[in-house]
Amino acid sequence: MTNYIAYFRVSTKKQGQSGLGMEAQQQAVNTFVNGHGKLLASYTEIESGKKSDRPELAKALAHARRSKAILVVAKMDRLSRNVAFLSALMESSVEFQAVDNPHANRLTIHILAAIAEHEAKAISTRTKEALQAAKVRGTLLGSSRKDHWKGREQLRLAGQQKATKAAAISNKQKRLGIYSDLVPMIKELRSQNVTLQAIAAKLNELGHVTRRNKSWNHVQILRLLKA
Repeated sequence: MTNYIAYFRVSTKKQGQSGLGMEAQQQAVNTFVNGHGKLLASYTEIESGKKSDRPELAKALAHARRSKAILVVAKMDRLSRNVAFLSALMESSVEFQAVDNPHANRLTIHILAAIAEHEAKAISTRTKEALQAAKVRGTLLGSSRKDHWKGREQLRLAGQQKATKAAAISNKQKRLGIYSDLVPMIKELRSQNVTLQAIAAKLNELGHVTRRNKSWNHVQILRLLKA
């Protein structure tokens, strides 16, 4: 039996609270999955499609990847125009299914991502050419300008420290990424003084496995909390 993870998105909190748009997506996905396999879980994003931060999508992809499930969405058209969605899907190596476009697959995503990447590179190229032309004219740019940091050495040092901190946070997020759907639940249980062993038992009871397809134990829970 094929396992599925559903991902829904509505643009506003009002839509999310009222169910407008959501009900149709859920009905489409449920109808599709009932004829093909089992729906393990669903994740709902409530935000504008213009935003690149998609925490619920990250959780859905992590769950699907770990459970070797297929990510299913109701509509392809809105998602296909979102570069963040395409990039996340490409990097996740998760199989994908759109209910309204049964022919959409990883090849489709590759093509859409290639187009988006081409457009981004074209913009970058034009920007670099404009900057190069400015340099040829003798224009000094950014920190290469004379006395750019004079009297502001502390700002440069603060910038370096900020970059180092950001890199550390980024590395931690990558380590936690594959379990991003489980971390909130684990932390909530731990805040209630639930033992590590009991948390592991709860995850196993719910059918969650580790990235190596093993059952959870207290050691793995502790490592995840310390990450």
